[in-house]
Amino acid sequence: KRVKKIHDKLGVSTLDDLDKAAKNGRIRNIEGFGAKTEESILEGIKQVRQGQQRRLRVEVEASAADCVAHLKKADKVQHVIIAGSFRRHRETVHDLDILATCSKGSNIMDHFVFFDEVGKVVSKGEIRSTVILRSGLQVDLRIVPQVSYGAALQYFTGSKEHNIGIRKMGVKRNLTINEYGIFRRKKRIGGRTEGEVYDAVGLPWIEPELRENRGEIDAAKKRKLPILVTLEDIRGDLHVHSNYTDGKEPLEKMVDAARARNYEYVAVTDHSRHVRVARGLDVRRLHKQIEEINKLNDSVKDIVILKGIELDILADGSLDLPDEVLKELDFTVCSVHYKFGLPEKEQTRRVIRAMDNRYFTVLGHPTGRMINERPPYEIDIEQVLDAAAGRGCFMEINGQPHRLDLPDHYCRAAKDRGVKCVLSTDAHLGANLDFIRHAVAQARRGWLEPDDIVNTRNGSELKTLLTQRR
Repeated sequence: KRVKKIHDKLGVSTLDDLDKAAKNGRIRNIEGFGAKTEESILEGIKQVRQGQQRRLRVEVEASAADCVAHLKKADKVQHVIIAGSFRRHRETVHDLDILATCSKGSNIMDHFVFFDEVGKVVSKGEIRSTVILRSGLQVDLRIVPQVSYGAALQYFTGSKEHNIGIRKMGVKRNLTINEYGIFRRKKRIGGRTEGEVYDAVGLPWIEPELRENRGEIDAAKKRKLPILVTLEDIRGDLHVHSNYTDGKEPLEKMVDAARARNYEYVAVTDHSRHVRVARGLDVRRLHKQIEEINKLNDSVKDIVILKGIELDILADGSLDLPDEVLKELDFTVCSVHYKFGLPEKEQTRRVIRAMDNRYFTVLGHPTGRMINERPPYEIDIEQVLDAAAGRGCFMEINGQPHRLDLPDHYCRAAKDRGVKCVLSTDAHLGANLDFIRHAVAQARRGWLEPDDIVNTRNGSELKTLLTQRR
């Protein structure tokens, strides 16, 4: 209705029209709008345009895999790997940087520019070419000598700030470290592997996800780098929806998808009643689902189905369903789904008050952001983390590619406070359980180890954790 009103009153049809109308102060004069709404619209336009410049990593994964597969079919190719922010598993990427090694006489550059997905060849050279794919994504290919492969991979993986730190350490040892190798004066002394780069400055190899100049070099000096969580460490998914609410598949199919991943447990967490658009569960329908889960647990022996719910945190900080029914559940994901515009203090107070409830288990998608679509709501996450530490609550790392929420720096802040995180998928289809890999990547960027994660525990250990909270 609001979009239609802006269109009808001002003739706005494009993003540029909207931007111009907001900057000229015309939107605030429409009934039901105001200066604050106008300001929010301008901020939204900024978010959208930033999103047009950087794409979600998941959106370029298929193109990245296709490019690599295509290049590996060229003659005399040895290595093909994607570097840059893609390799560091950043949430968004601007373009793809591909490195390759090949023997003399390889046709890899011709093979690259004549790839079916190429829409435009920006430049073509003997050792570097740039193309724009039909999707609009820029891809750079660099050919590097085998002797320089490790040094080039370390250099082009980045980040820039991390590399500066490594090069400074090299200078103190009278070494020059660049994309061509490791040199003492003019003599090459290494660079075939990334390990040689880090060995040259007295450091162990540093995982790509950590290379953001956030203390990883000092940690490596002290031999205190984290042993990062891996996909194989995850024992179950604790945020899954079924067609009881807005999921697309029946409860049994979601459980079957979890069994196919050899999970020990899965928590069914459909929406509570406040989310009417998702047909959220009231007390009666939740009881019905609990009965169905109990029957499934009796018939299925190789997985435990936890009775849960994604529970709305209401505007006053109360939870959307009464304690009388919540006590029958094993697990709750408590989330903010409306009133995103509350001031920071009020939003923070709202969430912390919800945490006071003994049946509050985990804070779902804690900042509420949608990458490239919606900024986080105003909330003091540091204060929320302090409250979680004092109450034994957990933080979700939501693996939905548009969320990846908690952001990585808050994952690290949670770890520093001893607050444990839950890696989950918010799956609405069985296939969505694959999103767990995105949650794992986010956790790794946040320095998290298996012990920092709730659902690396076996079923018995998980039950103890959940009981302690209550």
